[in-house]
Amino acid sequence: MSRTPRQWLSFACVLSLFGAAAATFCVGVAQEKAEKKEDPALERARREVRLLDDVYKTSIVLVTTHYVQDENGLAAGSAFRKLFEAMKEKGWHEARLLDATGQPYNDENLPKEGFEKRAVKEILAGKPSYDEVITEDGKRYLLAATIVPVVMDKCIMCHENYREVPKGKAIGAIGYKLEIQE
Repeated sequence: MSRTPRQWLSFACVLSLFGAAAATFCVGVAQEKAEKKEDPALERARREVRLLDDVYKTSIVLVTTHYVQDENGLAAGSAFRKLFEAMKEKGWHEARLLDATGQPYNDENLPKEGFEKRAVKEILAGKPSYDEVITEDGKRYLLAATIVPVVMDKCIMCHENYREVPKGKAIGAIGYKLEIQE
């Protein structure tokens, strides 16, 4: 079957469109891979958040287990708010408790608009953590939030509103802000 010049031109146009689509797809895949390309500084910051999170949460559980005897004692959360303030004052990082129940122990724990509200929403949806990268004054920062679940019965001494919350369910988060050290 012989083709007319017009048919060959149409065929060439179709091939050209397929080629352009394939090229666009390949460029898109390459861009996606480049965006996912490892960012060593960001991965170090994420590792630091995991380390801090383990230190803070392990310490809160230990303090609650061994030192909180009744509702008149200093709650571990209150003590750690002071620790978070000290870390910020010394320039290490920022950390704060974020309520996810809508009934905060302290109104200062309500999530702020933007990142904190998005993070709490993601954590309540089942994610153990959530993070974003921002730039302020020419520096990159990692904003991260990690789940704070109900882990022990003693929590109810200071937080009666957690009585019906199943162990392991998110009641809040710890929000972090760390400079990404390039």
